[in-house]
Amino acid sequence: MTKNAKPSALVSTQWLADHLSAPDVRVVDATSFLPGSGRDAAAEYRECHIPGAVFFDIDDIADHSTDLPHMLPAPEVFSSKVRKLGLGDGNTIVLYDANGGGMAAARAWWMFRVFGARSVFVLDGGLPKWQREGRPTEDIPPVPSPRHFTSRMNSTLVRSLKDMMANLDSRREQVVDVRAAPRYRGDADEPRPSAKKGHIPGAANLPWADLYDPEAGTLLPPDRLRARLEAAGIDLARPLVASCGTGVTACTLALAAHEVGKVDVAVYDGSWAEWGNHPDTPVDQGE
Repeated sequence: MTKNAKPSALVSTQWLADHLSAPDVRVVDATSFLPGSGRDAAAEYRECHIPGAVFFDIDDIADHSTDLPHMLPAPEVFSSKVRKLGLGDGNTIVLYDANGGGMAAARAWWMFRVFGARSVFVLDGGLPKWQREGRPTEDIPPVPSPRHFTSRMNSTLVRSLKDMMANLDSRREQVVDVRAAPRYRGDADEPRPSAKKGHIPGAANLPWADLYDPEAGTLLPPDRLRARLEAAGIDLARPLVASCGTGVTACTLALAAHEVGKVDVAVYDGSWAEWGNHPDTPVDQGE
């Protein structure tokens, strides 16, 4: 679980294969698909998952008092939900998704960190890499034994609309939008309804897909990640907030930054689903 002598948030498929039966290791499928994809993450999980994996639904383990998609739930709600999945104190939690790790697995990793988990990792390359290597899968969901999870919310990893509005004036924190460039510029429609197009004023753009090897589906190595971050104008010595469409792929930037030693990247939970529909938010377009 280490890379370049620094703590890594990634585990390899070989590591997971070697530790799949370890009593403290829990495997979690956190797959989620964009609206309009025609794919059902829960159904695909039931048909094929890594042996022993439970299903973490980011739309269920969420705040249902808001219309915004999959917002962070209250700590006690998170504890209750993951307890029923058999995920608790003392577990080493390995998260994956059918997108290779660049989507909801990173979101779930960030959520567990927000609520105090210390031994939580993302499977590099996710289910696609696992399957390409001919490793085992199963179609029978496990019946987990409930396990106590102690939530200790780390609010330093979360930003609200109020925080983001205040930052427009202070510019204390760098904001990086990881949506594809056409959406950032305001040239393309959002997957979900949005009253506005463009980006938060002052935000830089580093599309999340640029952080991954397009063929292997794995996160780029630390030296290449650092180069991508620096090329986007990101100063790793300064506070950094990630934003995206709904707070999911923003977490890939937090994961990538973690791999180069910056472990305190915050995520704007509401992201464009909130900013792009709020009457009082200013918007920039273009580069």
